[in-house]
Amino acid sequence: MPGDARKPAHGGNLSLALDFGPLLVFFLSYKGAGWIWGSGNPITAMMFGTAAFMAAIIVAVLISKVKLGRVSPMLWLSALLILFFGGLTIYFRDQSFIQIKPTIIYSFFALMLFAGLMRGKPLLKYLLQAAYDGLTETGWRKLSRNWAFFFVAMALANEVMRRSMSFDSWLAVKVWGVTIVSVVFAAANIPMLMRHGLNLGEKLDSEEIGETTPPQG
Repeated sequence: MPGDARKPAHGGNLSLALDFGPLLVFFLSYKGAGWIWGSGNPITAMMFGTAAFMAAIIVAVLISKVKLGRVSPMLWLSALLILFFGGLTIYFRDQSFIQIKPTIIYSFFALMLFAGLMRGKPLLKYLLQAAYDGLTETGWRKLSRNWAFFFVAMALANEVMRRSMSFDSWLAVKVWGVTIVSVVFAAANIPMLMRHGLNLGEKLDSEEIGETTPPQG
């Protein structure tokens, strides 16, 4: 039987698209609304972008269920928080609700990963095992530790950005800067993982990296 027949399908490219797509919809909808209604209606543009963001994350969940046969815990959490804080943003007409959502997501995952490590259970092993075939227990612990610290840094960075930047600047950095940094960080972990038993099988490509990036929503 061919080796790839036994390898669990993880759809890294699709996973990355489902995570990044709603954020891109938010960015384009906000900018498009601002262009249509003019710079004098920033609240209207923000509410329109938020509504599009909420619709896009629902579509992402449905596509994930249909195409991958599952919805990852990361996507579920991101979707729930987007709908909750997006609803608050629209109801109160206050952009700070949607801006604080990433801080909560990153803080939650950092807390869960650190708690798992304290109990001797690297939680990423149960989320990403299909993407990291052959990785040793030590490798999983180091990977979980690295991502836990990364999530802490991301939460702190989001707080600094939302307090010191305009909404437009914050959104641009969130869409482009944070996504690039996340993908680069995922790729930077590969050499360490290879020293701890990672079996690439075939040449590593965006499938593996896409599956292992944190939630961007």
